[in-house]
Amino acid sequence: MRAGDAGGETRLASGGDVASLPTYKIIVAYDGTDYIGWQRQATGTSIQGLIEDALREFGDGDIAVSGAGRTDAGVHALAQVASFALVRAIAPDAVVRALNAKLPDAVRVTAAEEVPASFHARFDARRKTYRYRIWNGDVLPPFERRYAWHVPGRLDVEAMREAAALVEGEHDFAAFQSAGSDVATTTRHVYASTLVADGALLVYETIADGFLRHMVRALAGSLVEVGRGREAADWITRVLDSRERRAAGRTAPAQGLFLVRVDYPDALAAER
Repeated sequence: MRAGDAGGETRLASGGDVASLPTYKIIVAYDGTDYIGWQRQATGTSIQGLIEDALREFGDGDIAVSGAGRTDAGVHALAQVASFALVRAIAPDAVVRALNAKLPDAVRVTAAEEVPASFHARFDARRKTYRYRIWNGDVLPPFERRYAWHVPGRLDVEAMREAAALVEGEHDFAAFQSAGSDVATTTRHVYASTLVADGALLVYETIADGFLRHMVRALAGSLVEVGRGREAADWITRVLDSRERRAAGRTAPAQGLFLVRVDYPDALAAER
Protein backbone atom coordinates (compact mmCIF):
# COMPACT_ATOMS: atom_id res chain seq x y z
CA MET A 1 0.00 0.00 0.00
CA ARG A 2 1.09 3.59 -0.41
CA ALA A 3 2.98 5.23 2.39
CA GLY A 4 1.08 8.10 3.92
CA ASP A 5 -2.44 6.78 3.40
CA ALA A 6 -4.89 8.20 5.91
CA GLY A 7 -6.88 6.24 8.45
CA GLY A 8 -4.36 3.63 9.57
CA GLU A 9 -3.37 2.52 6.06
CA THR A 10 0.37 3.23 6.34
CA ARG A 11 1.65 -0.20 7.35
CA LEU A 12 3.28 -2.52 4.85
CA ALA A 13 3.63 -6.26 4.80
CA SER A 14 6.76 -6.78 6.85
CA GLY A 15 10.11 -6.95 5.14
CA GLY A 16 9.13 -5.85 1.64
CA ASP A 17 9.19 -2.96 -0.80
CA VAL A 18 5.53 -2.42 -1.71
CA ALA A 19 6.38 -1.71 -5.36
CA SER A 20 7.66 -5.27 -5.79
CA LEU A 21 5.19 -7.20 -3.67
CA PRO A 22 2.34 -9.32 -5.09
CA THR A 23 -0.84 -7.25 -4.69
CA TYR A 24 -4.39 -8.55 -4.33
CA LYS A 25 -7.83 -7.11 -4.93
CA ILE A 26 -10.62 -8.76 -2.98
CA ILE A 27 -14.40 -8.34 -3.00
CA VAL A 28 -15.98 -8.38 0.45
CA ALA A 29 -19.63 -8.70 1.47
CA TYR A 30 -20.65 -7.98 5.04
CA ASP A 31 -23.52 -7.42 7.40
CA GLY A 32 -22.38 -4.28 9.19
CA THR A 33 -24.91 -4.45 12.03
CA ASP A 34 -22.49 -5.44 14.78
CA TYR A 35 -19.43 -3.51 13.58
CA ILE A 36 -18.10 0.04 13.94
CA GLY A 37 -17.75 0.38 10.18
CA TRP A 38 -15.04 -0.38 7.66
CA GLN A 39 -12.17 1.54 9.20
CA ARG A 40 -10.05 0.23 12.07
CA GLN A 41 -10.35 2.46 15.15
CA ALA A 42 -8.94 2.56 18.67
CA THR A 43 -11.93 0.70 20.06
CA GLY A 44 -14.56 -1.56 18.57
CA THR A 45 -14.47 -4.21 15.85
CA SER A 46 -14.12 -2.99 12.26
CA ILE A 47 -14.25 -4.85 8.95
CA GLN A 48 -10.77 -3.60 8.02
CA GLY A 49 -9.45 -4.80 11.37
CA LEU A 50 -11.00 -8.25 10.96
CA ILE A 51 -9.39 -8.69 7.54
CA GLU A 52 -6.02 -7.41 8.73
CA ASP A 53 -6.17 -9.78 11.70
CA ALA A 54 -7.03 -12.67 9.38
CA LEU A 55 -4.12 -11.79 7.08
CA ARG A 56 -1.76 -11.90 10.05
CA GLU A 57 -2.38 -15.65 10.08
CA PHE A 58 -0.56 -15.82 6.73
CA GLY A 59 2.64 -15.39 8.76
CA ASP A 60 3.79 -12.16 7.10
CA GLY A 61 3.29 -9.88 10.11
CA ASP A 62 1.11 -6.79 9.89
CA ILE A 63 -0.47 -6.27 6.47
CA ALA A 64 -2.26 -3.04 5.60
CA VAL A 65 -5.65 -3.35 3.90
CA SER A 66 -7.14 -0.43 1.97
CA GLY A 67 -10.89 -0.27 1.32
CA ALA A 68 -12.67 1.50 -1.51
CA GLY A 69 -15.23 3.08 0.82
CA ARG A 70 -15.17 3.78 4.55
CA THR A 71 -18.64 2.57 5.40
CA ASP A 72 -19.95 3.75 8.78
CA ALA A 73 -21.12 1.72 11.77
CA GLY A 74 -24.13 -0.42 10.88
CA VAL A 75 -23.75 0.04 7.11
CA HIS A 76 -23.60 -3.08 4.93
CA ALA A 77 -21.75 -4.02 1.74
CA LEU A 78 -22.59 -6.35 -1.10
CA ALA A 79 -19.29 -5.77 -2.89
CA GLN A 80 -16.78 -3.69 -0.99
CA VAL A 81 -13.36 -3.71 -2.68
CA ALA A 82 -10.12 -3.94 -0.73
CA SER A 83 -6.46 -4.29 -1.66
CA PHE A 84 -3.28 -5.38 0.07
CA ALA A 85 0.21 -6.68 -0.66
CA LEU A 86 1.78 -9.93 0.54
CA VAL A 87 5.46 -10.84 0.74
CA ARG A 88 4.87 -13.94 -1.37
CA ALA A 89 2.43 -14.87 -4.10
CA ILE A 90 -0.56 -17.03 -3.15
CA ALA A 91 -3.22 -18.35 -5.52
CA PRO A 92 -6.29 -16.07 -5.39
CA ASP A 93 -8.67 -18.94 -4.60
CA ALA A 94 -6.42 -19.86 -1.67
CA VAL A 95 -6.61 -16.26 -0.44
CA VAL A 96 -10.42 -16.49 -0.46
CA ARG A 97 -10.45 -19.79 1.42
CA ALA A 98 -7.84 -18.73 3.98
CA LEU A 99 -9.53 -15.43 4.79
CA ASN A 100 -13.02 -16.90 5.07
CA ALA A 101 -11.67 -19.58 7.41
CA LYS A 102 -10.67 -16.81 9.84
CA LEU A 103 -13.44 -14.25 9.32
CA PRO A 104 -16.81 -14.33 11.12
CA ASP A 105 -19.82 -15.53 9.15
CA ALA A 106 -21.08 -11.93 8.81
CA VAL A 107 -18.02 -11.07 6.69
CA ARG A 108 -17.25 -13.03 3.52
CA VAL A 109 -14.59 -12.61 0.85
CA THR A 110 -16.41 -13.53 -2.35
CA ALA A 111 -13.56 -13.14 -4.86
CA ALA A 112 -9.86 -12.35 -5.13
CA GLU A 113 -7.44 -11.61 -7.93
CA GLU A 114 -3.81 -10.58 -8.26
CA VAL A 115 -3.47 -7.05 -9.64
CA PRO A 116 -0.62 -4.69 -10.54
CA ALA A 117 1.34 -3.40 -7.52
CA SER A 118 0.16 0.13 -8.36
CA PHE A 119 -3.51 -0.78 -7.74
CA HIS A 120 -5.18 0.89 -4.76
CA ALA A 121 -8.79 0.07 -3.86
CA ARG A 122 -9.60 3.58 -2.67
CA PHE A 123 -7.56 5.92 -4.87
CA ASP A 124 -8.22 4.07 -8.13
CA ALA A 125 -12.00 3.87 -7.69
CA ARG A 126 -13.91 5.95 -10.23
CA ARG A 127 -17.58 5.29 -9.39
CA LYS A 128 -19.48 3.84 -6.46
CA THR A 129 -23.05 2.61 -6.22
CA TYR A 130 -25.00 2.82 -2.97
CA ARG A 131 -28.48 1.53 -2.23
CA TYR A 132 -30.80 2.68 0.55
CA ARG A 133 -33.80 0.53 1.55
CA ILE A 134 -36.99 1.92 3.12
CA TRP A 135 -39.84 -0.26 4.39
CA ASN A 136 -43.04 1.73 3.92
CA GLY A 137 -45.50 -0.65 5.57
CA ASP A 138 -47.35 -0.43 8.86
CA VAL A 139 -45.47 -3.43 10.23
CA LEU A 140 -41.74 -4.03 9.74
CA PRO A 141 -41.05 -7.73 9.06
CA PRO A 142 -38.50 -9.07 11.56
CA PHE A 143 -36.19 -10.14 8.76
CA GLU A 144 -36.01 -6.55 7.48
CA ARG A 145 -35.16 -4.87 10.77
CA ARG A 146 -31.40 -5.02 10.17
CA TYR A 147 -31.59 -3.97 6.52
CA ALA A 148 -34.22 -1.24 6.10
CA TRP A 149 -35.48 1.98 7.63
CA HIS A 150 -39.07 1.55 8.79
CA VAL A 151 -41.15 4.53 7.65
CA PRO A 152 -44.88 3.82 8.23
CA GLY A 153 -47.59 6.00 6.74
CA ARG A 154 -48.27 6.91 3.14
CA LEU A 155 -45.38 8.23 1.07
CA ASP A 156 -45.76 10.01 -2.29
CA VAL A 157 -43.41 7.82 -4.31
CA GLU A 158 -43.76 9.84 -7.51
CA ALA A 159 -42.73 13.04 -5.72
CA MET A 160 -39.76 11.20 -4.21
CA ARG A 161 -38.72 9.98 -7.67
CA GLU A 162 -38.93 13.53 -9.02
CA ALA A 163 -36.84 14.86 -6.15
CA ALA A 164 -34.25 12.10 -6.53
CA ALA A 165 -33.71 12.93 -10.20
CA LEU A 166 -32.90 16.55 -9.34
CA VAL A 167 -29.58 15.62 -7.74
CA GLU A 168 -28.23 14.01 -10.91
CA GLY A 169 -25.32 15.84 -12.53
CA GLU A 170 -22.52 17.81 -10.92
CA HIS A 171 -23.46 19.73 -7.77
CA ASP A 172 -22.01 20.98 -4.52
CA PHE A 173 -23.39 18.54 -1.95
CA ALA A 174 -22.26 20.43 1.16
CA ALA A 175 -25.88 20.46 2.41
CA PHE A 176 -25.87 16.66 2.48
CA GLN A 177 -22.55 16.24 4.30
CA SER A 178 -22.26 15.57 8.02
CA ALA A 179 -20.34 18.07 10.11
CA GLY A 180 -16.70 17.41 10.84
CA SER A 181 -15.64 16.22 7.38
CA ASP A 182 -12.33 17.46 6.03
CA VAL A 183 -12.62 16.81 2.28
CA ALA A 184 -10.96 19.16 -0.18
CA THR A 185 -14.16 19.73 -2.15
CA THR A 186 -17.84 18.95 -1.63
CA THR A 187 -18.60 18.87 -5.37
CA ARG A 188 -19.56 15.45 -6.72
CA HIS A 189 -20.95 14.14 -10.00
CA VAL A 190 -24.03 11.94 -9.56
CA TYR A 191 -24.58 9.72 -12.60
CA ALA A 192 -27.85 8.20 -11.41
CA SER A 193 -30.32 8.85 -8.60
CA THR A 194 -33.42 6.67 -8.78
CA LEU A 195 -36.19 5.33 -6.58
CA VAL A 196 -37.98 2.03 -7.22
CA ALA A 197 -41.04 0.73 -5.36
CA ASP A 198 -41.73 -2.98 -4.88
CA GLY A 199 -44.79 -3.20 -2.68
CA ALA A 200 -43.86 -1.81 0.73
CA LEU A 201 -40.16 -1.77 -0.11
CA LEU A 202 -38.70 1.43 -1.57
CA VAL A 203 -35.16 1.24 -2.90
CA TYR A 204 -33.17 4.40 -3.51
CA GLU A 205 -30.04 3.84 -5.59
CA THR A 206 -27.38 6.35 -6.55
CA ILE A 207 -24.15 6.19 -8.55
CA ALA A 208 -21.50 8.90 -8.25
CA ASP A 209 -17.81 9.56 -8.64
CA GLY A 210 -17.63 9.82 -4.86
CA PHE A 211 -19.75 10.40 -1.78
CA LEU A 212 -19.41 12.69 1.20
CA ARG A 213 -19.80 11.41 4.76
CA HIS A 214 -23.46 10.45 5.34
CA MET A 215 -24.40 11.90 1.93
CA VAL A 216 -26.61 9.00 0.82
CA ARG A 217 -28.30 8.79 4.21
CA ALA A 218 -28.98 12.55 4.17
CA LEU A 219 -30.41 12.26 0.66
CA ALA A 220 -32.64 9.36 1.76
CA GLY A 221 -33.84 11.33 4.78
CA SER A 222 -34.62 14.30 2.57
CA LEU A 223 -36.54 12.16 0.08
CA VAL A 224 -38.72 10.90 2.93
CA GLU A 225 -39.51 14.53 3.84
CA VAL A 226 -40.76 14.97 0.27
CA GLY A 227 -42.65 11.69 0.39
CA ARG A 228 -44.45 12.74 3.56
CA GLY A 229 -45.58 15.93 1.84
CA ARG A 230 -43.62 18.19 4.15
CA GLU A 231 -41.64 19.56 1.20
CA ALA A 232 -42.21 19.77 -2.56
CA ALA A 233 -39.89 17.87 -4.90
CA ASP A 234 -38.07 21.02 -6.05
CA TRP A 235 -37.12 21.73 -2.43
CA ILE A 236 -34.12 19.46 -3.07
CA THR A 237 -32.72 22.02 -5.51
CA ARG A 238 -33.03 24.78 -2.92
CA VAL A 239 -31.28 22.59 -0.37
CA LEU A 240 -28.39 22.03 -2.78
CA ASP A 241 -28.12 25.74 -3.41
CA SER A 242 -28.08 26.51 0.32
CA ARG A 243 -24.94 24.45 1.01
CA GLU A 244 -26.17 24.23 4.63
CA ARG A 245 -26.69 20.88 6.32
CA ARG A 246 -29.56 22.17 8.47
CA ALA A 247 -31.53 22.93 5.30
CA ALA A 248 -31.79 19.24 4.36
CA GLY A 249 -33.69 16.38 5.96
CA ARG A 250 -32.53 14.08 8.73
CA THR A 251 -29.75 11.54 8.32
CA ALA A 252 -31.50 8.23 7.69
CA PRO A 253 -30.51 5.29 9.93
CA ALA A 254 -27.43 3.29 9.00
CA GLN A 255 -29.09 -0.11 8.66
CA GLY A 256 -30.81 0.71 5.37
CA LEU A 257 -27.58 1.52 3.52
CA PHE A 258 -25.58 -0.86 1.31
CA LEU A 259 -22.41 -0.33 -0.69
CA VAL A 260 -23.38 -2.19 -3.86
CA ARG A 261 -20.55 -1.78 -6.33
CA VAL A 262 -17.22 -0.04 -6.94
CA ASP A 263 -16.07 0.62 -10.51
CA TYR A 264 -12.51 1.05 -11.74
CA PRO A 265 -11.16 2.41 -15.04
CA ASP A 266 -10.85 -1.01 -16.70
CA ALA A 267 -14.48 -1.93 -15.98
CA LEU A 268 -15.74 1.45 -17.17
CA ALA A 269 -13.74 1.17 -20.39
CA ALA A 270 -15.25 -2.26 -21.06
CA GLU A 271 -18.76 -0.75 -20.82
CA ARG A 272 -18.10 1.78 -23.58
